[in-house]
Amino acid sequence: MTKQPRAFDIFGNIALVKFPKETKVREKKNFAEDILKRYKSVRTILEKTGKFKGRLRKQETKHIAGEKTKEALYTENGCTFRLNTDETYFSPRLNSERKEIADKIKKGETVLVMFAGIAPYPIVIAKNSRAEKIYSNEINKKANIYAKQNIELNKLKNRVFLLPGDIKKLTQKITDNYKSKLFIDINNRFYVNSQKNRANTNERTNLQEVPTKFTTIVMPRPQLKDTFLKEAFALSKKGTRIYYYDFCKDDEVNQVLEKIKGEAKKARKKIKILRTKRAGEIAPYKCRIRVDLKIL
Repeated sequence: MTKQPRAFDIFGNIALVKFPKETKVREKKNFAEDILKRYKSVRTILEKTGKFKGRLRKQETKHIAGEKTKEALYTENGCTFRLNTDETYFSPRLNSERKEIADKIKKGETVLVMFAGIAPYPIVIAKNSRAEKIYSNEINKKANIYAKQNIELNKLKNRVFLLPGDIKKLTQKITDNYKSKLFIDINNRFYVNSQKNRANTNERTNLQEVPTKFTTIVMPRPQLKDTFLKEAFALSKKGTRIYYYDFCKDDEVNQVLEKIKGEAKKARKKIKILRTKRAGEIAPYKCRIRVDLKIL
């Protein structure tokens, strides 16, 4: 008998299943039909046929049963999210992580979330903390479209703001304009200096000043070689807390900590490691870890 999948993820109306390679089509159909019967909210079953790839974190899925759609409407932590399973990265398994981070945010803080995707971290933080403003950075254009919809869907237009694009280029833009100030409008267009550019736009009252430093930076990184800590350190100040995610084998956690310390030394930042937490298993003997650190 074919080995059944160990688990599957539910994204609201969609269940995403990873089948063993030897699973026959009929067995997939039977398993899918069983999910549809057991979970009344699920109307579509997709098979995960490819891993998340690259910095955009796209994956491939195949329709197995139910309604033919790849757009999901998902709810967690008092928030609602719309997403496309193939075009945008999202993990329902990180729902407790998102809430835990939100619980750590203090009143009046200015938060930057890198690699924010469809904005689950920014929105959960906004809904579950008293942060003043949360900025959502993502390079995937389609994910930013969904992020904008989700910000509006959760009625957070006055607290969550998109900072789309490559975080390396964005950091350079912010630091280059440290003295002259950088603004972004409701259509995600950047403006340098205030008076001149505010006079040249009909959206003058909607210009949002981009901070040069943040009190908290959240980094739910994809599995990439670059740590992006250089950018995080450039946008931090004394007292800034950084929540950094990485991936390693179970016995390689100390190597990740040494890597962080090395990056801090290069950036001439003194840091304190507050906590190291295992934040989920991604493969046998390989895990996602979260390192909480503070700038001294």
